[in-house]
Amino acid sequence: MAEKDNSIKIVSQNRKARYDYEIIDSYEAGVVLLGTEVKSIRNGMVNLADSYAKFIQNELWLVNMHVSEYRFGNVHNHDPRRSRKLLLHKKELKKLESAIREKGLTLIPMKLYLKNGKVKIDIGLCKGKKLYDKRESIKEKEMDRDMRRIAKNYR
Repeated sequence: MAEKDNSIKIVSQNRKARYDYEIIDSYEAGVVLLGTEVKSIRNGMVNLADSYAKFIQNELWLVNMHVSEYRFGNVHNHDPRRSRKLLLHKKELKKLESAIREKGLTLIPMKLYLKNGKVKIDIGLCKGKKLYDKRESIKEKEMDRDMRRIAKNYR
């Protein structure tokens, strides 16, 4: 038997999420898409900023992700900001729903990528950072940058 090619091509990342939220756990989910959306995503015409996931009737939906209309699409092109259903196992869905309801956490998309030709999304179970946490993150990043600069000049 031939081995499967586990190639992953990252299409889009939500870098601001790492700054605004503390990521507790992450899950890989499939996304229900239309044909023109897949073509647009393969071209990199997607934006994860300001998007989030929420439960609607015991199903997980990705809200506010912008997938630009496919350039060569016709009148049956998709709506760029429509809600898209996420595919996870029932166990994972129940675990996420209870965490959101009890602990007040949020589901934020971290990155969108192609895995074996299929569109997958990495969803992070997140807790919002306070202002002082953000300042701490900035301070750590600056200290790390200074240390690398010193080490580079030392060599």
